Amino acid sequence: MATAAEVLAKALYEAGCRHAFGIPGGEVLTVMHALADAGIDFKLSKHENPAGFMAEGTYHVTGKPGILVATIGPGVANAVNVVANAYQDRVPMIFLTGCVDPVDQAGYTHQVFDQVRLLSSITKASFSLADGAVEVLAEKALTTAMEGRPGPVHIDIPISLAAKDQGTPRAITPRHYELGRPMDGPALAAAQAAFAKAERPILIAGVEVLAQGAEEAVARLAEDYRIPLVTTYKAKGILPEDHELALGGAGLSPLADQHILPLIQSADMIILAGYDPIEMRHGWKQVWDPEQVPVIEFVAAPVDHGMHRASQTFICHIGAGLKALRQGSEPRQAGWPDQAPSRTRQALAAAFPMDEAWGPAAIVDEVRKHLPANGIATVDSGAHRILLSQIWRCDAPRGLLQSSGLCTMGCALPLAMGAKLAAPERPVVAFSGDAGLDMVLGELTTLRDLKLPVVVVVFVDASLALIELKQRGSGRENLGVDFGQTDFAALAQAVGGYGVTVTNRQDLGKAIAEGISADQFTIVAAQIPRTSYDGRF
Repeated sequence: MATAAEVLAKALYEAGCRHAFGIPGGEVLTVMHALADAGIDFKLSKHENPAGFMAEGTYHVTGKPGILVATIGPGVANAVNVVANAYQDRVPMIFLTGCVDPVDQAGYTHQVFDQVRLLSSITKASFSLADGAVEVLAEKALTTAMEGRPGPVHIDIPISLAAKDQGTPRAITPRHYELGRPMDGPALAAAQAAFAKAERPILIAGVEVLAQGAEEAVARLAEDYRIPLVTTYKAKGILPEDHELALGGAGLSPLADQHILPLIQSADMIILAGYDPIEMRHGWKQVWDPEQVPVIEFVAAPVDHGMHRASQTFICHIGAGLKALRQGSEPRQAGWPDQAPSRTRQALAAAFPMDEAWGPAAIVDEVRKHLPANGIATVDSGAHRILLSQIWRCDAPRGLLQSSGLCTMGCALPLAMGAKLAAPERPVVAFSGDAGLDMVLGELTTLRDLKLPVVVVVFVDASLALIELKQRGSGRENLGVDFGQTDFAALAQAVGGYGVTVTNRQDLGKAIAEGISADQFTIVAAQIPRTSYDGRF
């Protein structure tokens, strides 16, 4: 015999889930212990929002859904931000919540609201666990989270049902719907014909390439046909970014757009591979006209964003779609006849120099020099993230983790913690603005308790730099963007880590090298002037 919580936990374990995060509450104790008994490691956080990002960090390393656990009422409400982030960033997450039994909801209101309704607009599905149907709903949840366009799935678990026997559990296997190649027909034939005669094609790849496991297909298409590749920030590293065809990441930098968008608009064919403009700034809206140039799009699920149009959209496995596109065309030895992609690559390098004596680019450059090839970096939202996403070199996919669709603050530290838990042998560095780290200071004690030797690099300028820059650029006076300067080095020491303040490359490099080899966490507070980002992105 097995309880509902045990059946659910066993299903999650059999699906490959090994990590769960959250904060206990009386309504989820049965669920938490069932997870632990099934072999899923539950870790206590200080807030549900960072707990969800820790769960995401494990997904990027293991490829399996992360698990977030929250109690009723405030626990659920606290998690809304990270669940919305998972929905927009295509992160498979199983969100387990406790809820008051239906019979009690009729006349009991303390901490009670309609949790399923709250979460329905920011999840792929929201289920209430039902007596006698636990296995069915577990299969549905896991299948929904991983298939097509991945995302979060919510399971509301009534208190009494969690401990109720469900009989002898059966083996649970999430369904896997294998997306195939595009259907043969006039649309595919037209796309193949356009590709065969294109002399200046360009390839734009997004995060769905990673979800589909189509990185190699994208890389081979680019290399075999000498096609320049632009990626979104979360898809960086599909081609090593020192590759001659890699134009790096794009998304939020107007300065980068000055060079990349004209190149795209001069192409005679645009290939979109798993690309969703949810990661892009407004300047990417309707960049191309499919009436003037063939735009061929490969996606895993229907698109409804309205940011761009395509000549043909194929809903298929992205790798299979790219292989179908190249049928009938021989690989090419030469790229664009006018070498415009090479000039654009050179122009981008000149626009984002890293040889400054000190400043945000110097910090990024110095850390990149010291982080080994198998290292993982995470970055919080803010001005530093836009600059870093342009100049940080990724040698492989998922080498740089961030919130890209929602762009929420406070994600870098917990993402790094989750990644380190899932891959303890890999060095992990988290980049955060001072305001972003201030938001999640409580998780430093979680970092201590978990004994994770993560290195946290903080850009310290005592300002919401991106908002201050926009405020100043629009002629407004300074308002609501300044705050007191936290002594992060002293704070690290106070909660059981190591902290150091640096103001030059030499000291930064020494701190990073020591932090990577340390057995405790390290905070490196890198102080920079208030206007360090002016004109930088």
